[in-house]
Amino acid sequence: QVQLVESGGGLVQAGGSLRLSCAASGGTFSTYDMGWFRQAPGKEREFVAAIRESGRYTYYADSVKGRFTISRDNAKNTVYLQMNSLKPEDTAVYYCAAGRTTIVRGRDSYNYWGQGTQVTVSS
Repeated sequence: QVQLVESGGGLVQAGGSLRLSCAASGGTFSTYDMGWFRQAPGKEREFVAAIRESGRYTYYADSVKGRFTISRDNAKNTVYLQMNSLKPEDTAVYYCAAGRTTIVRGRDSYNYWGQGTQVTVSS
């Protein structure tokens, strides 16, 4: 059983930056692909970014490509999401997820989820 705890959310002005962290425990972190998803009010949870277990391969939604960077530190059991040039449409609850995935962009590929952290971008 893997437990995931997100942190780093908050309120930021448009154009600003935030760095989200997700600390994992209870499993072998380095054997899991890790993903970030987000859910805005009234919308479905959507894929944001993912990173393979090795850290070698990363994937992004088109809406965040070039602005967000996912990374991981397997020694610290932590995955990060650096978010730059934030826009009001990035406002959502951001969730960290872990799984041994085949389709990294699919919610159903992930077995474990954190509780989420709120990101609010003001215009």
